[in-house]
Amino acid sequence: MNSVDAVLLTLNSERKLEDCLASVYKNVPIAKLIVVDGGSSDKTLAILKKFDEKYHNIKIIPDRGTRATARQKGIQNVATEWFLFVDSDVVLCDDWFQKAEKYIDDDVGAVWGIEVWSTIQNQSMLKMFLWVTKKIFDLRGGTHDTLVRTEVVKNINIPPNLHVFEDTYLKNWVIRQGYRVVACYDPFCIHYRPKTVWTLRGSLNLIIEALRFGSCKLLTKLGLAYGFYTAYSVYQLLSGNKRKP
Repeated sequence: MNSVDAVLLTLNSERKLEDCLASVYKNVPIAKLIVVDGGSSDKTLAILKKFDEKYHNIKIIPDRGTRATARQKGIQNVATEWFLFVDSDVVLCDDWFQKAEKYIDDDVGAVWGIEVWSTIQNQSMLKMFLWVTKKIFDLRGGTHDTLVRTEVVKNINIPPNLHVFEDTYLKNWVIRQGYRVVACYDPFCIHYRPKTVWTLRGSLNLIIEALRFGSCKLLTKLGLAYGFYTAYSVYQLLSGNKRKP
């Protein structure tokens, strides 16, 4: 595989966008970077312009809908055999594409590299986190850093109301087409989640979004795993308060 398109969703993503793009261009042979932007008013577009001046392969598409409509537009503009979904607040590990390529086989429709939260330092916590995160992906999928076989999703029609769990629809679609979705520990990405996540309000917003867009059956299965995430968020919140003077 010589090169792949990448699909990146942005909305006021300046916080980690430059680091994200640097890691993408360093570790993935990018044919075209397809950016679906939700109307950014910060430095997002300026950062994208700087990278386009260097690589001359960025296409920006406006979309003020949901994550579902943004991903749909991204897929429709892909021209390579495989493409990469990557979040704007992640940094890919070294040799990400080379490592992901090893999992490609005739029956593989997507390869997902596990996410690691940037705040995790303790090795025991990391081990537990990786185990839980892998279980969550097996249930609901993920698009933090996911290589997708284009032919498998070319006819997909993601329900436009899915602002959350559109990744679940994508994963299930690939499986329904008769392909495997491979979740692996290497390659991986470091996920720099926003500070608002480590607040009570931020945690509640995530839960409310999940309740709005997820099925009761899926949320029941995810309950224990998300309980671990919530507990870790509370730990981060309390730890942050203790460090304040």
